[in-house]
Amino acid sequence: MIDFKKTGVVFLAAGLMLSGCSTKNNSSSQTQKKEIKSISLEDFTKNIGNSDYQFIDTRSDESYNGFKTDDIKNGGHLKNSIQYSATFIGNVNKDKEDKFISDKGIDKNKKVVVYDTNKDNLNKVADKFANLGYEVYKFEDYKKFADNDANKEKLVSYPEYQNLVSPKWVKDVQDNKKPETYTNDKYSIFEVSWGEGDKAVAYKEHIKGAYHFNTDWVEDGPVWNLRSADEIKKNLLKQGITADKTVILYSDDASAAFRVNWALKWAGVKDVRIMNGGLKAWKNAGFETETNVNTPKEETDFGTKIPAHPEYNISRAKEMAQKVKDEGIKLVSIRSWDEYLGKTSGYDYIDKAGEPQGAIFGFAGENKADLSDYYDPDGTLRNPQEIYNLWKGQGISETDKIALYCGTGWRNAVPWFMTQLTGRANTYFYDGGWNDWQLDGSLPVDINKDKGQKPDAKNDYK
Repeated sequence: MIDFKKTGVVFLAAGLMLSGCSTKNNSSSQTQKKEIKSISLEDFTKNIGNSDYQFIDTRSDESYNGFKTDDIKNGGHLKNSIQYSATFIGNVNKDKEDKFISDKGIDKNKKVVVYDTNKDNLNKVADKFANLGYEVYKFEDYKKFADNDANKEKLVSYPEYQNLVSPKWVKDVQDNKKPETYTNDKYSIFEVSWGEGDKAVAYKEHIKGAYHFNTDWVEDGPVWNLRSADEIKKNLLKQGITADKTVILYSDDASAAFRVNWALKWAGVKDVRIMNGGLKAWKNAGFETETNVNTPKEETDFGTKIPAHPEYNISRAKEMAQKVKDEGIKLVSIRSWDEYLGKTSGYDYIDKAGEPQGAIFGFAGENKADLSDYYDPDGTLRNPQEIYNLWKGQGISETDKIALYCGTGWRNAVPWFMTQLTGRANTYFYDGGWNDWQLDGSLPVDINKDKGQKPDAKNDYK
């Protein structure tokens, strides 16, 4: 016999559950796509500086930083604009899109003006923001705006924007097209990773014509600091590298190319470029790869004394500690949160965990091989201003003297590159890192296990 009282309760509960689900679904679908409006050149120009408007640059890093892409006359980005590249679309977890966008400082209560020289990319980002409920204005005359010298003062180009280049720029160099800022007639392209060329995993497929650069050529253990000047000179000449040759670097590893970039700058190579996005970006652009091992022609004269820039390197822990004491330099740790807390050293060959006393957490990633706090969803370098905003939240101001370090001088090479790109002064590279510091028992150490949760890197897209 059926117990109708119990059955009724079950039906009622099920009905309430279904009703609850229905309410939730209706709530999540309440965000309806808003109509995308166009904004004229006159209104675009007039509303620059209007606090009711936010201007979103949807172009690549290279365009935002300063390159005159698509034949515009004046490069750079609109002052105080926020970057949201079209290549982010499809690379951000849909459940995290709202927070990811708001973490960039984009406010749903303001009018959002998107601009680009590429109409397909412009439409892609405009559609995404409109679908999420933003009031979107699309500006299609950015080239006309940037070509007008009267607007030049409204644009910002980073002082060393040429240091970060696109795959197309590299391909144009190969094809003798003399892309913007390239005035040389000698260049080499290197894939950077550990190991000899025939054994290096990352070199098994590489840019056609590229050589392999073994990171051991510029550093050695047990501290993994730079080798001697004579050793580095010998190794660079063997790879055909001179002070006057343009050297283009890329790596699959998040920091390998940046580590070698710093070493080459220290040595005296005048023109070093990093290809943004690595081999993935090269292949996405449709350019050719190969698998054979290429061997560069050896050189005999480097062209300048090594190091040409000794000031780029604070090598040892004792020297660093003295500079902290004498000059008030702030130590900034580019290590994982667990390393900063002292839960792990981060390396199987570093015995002790901890941080130099007084070090400030400067963000990084999950482990020694991860720098996800410094990279965008498409695998390109994150906007430096976003990093500086994070540092500001950690008590690091634009005028502070800072020394960047990690475990062994790899991860800190990425933010150091950013500071050089943007012209941020008073930034030092402490090569010895935690490894050298912990080897000297006389130096003060912090164990930060009471610091709680990691500060929000405002870059959660996975």
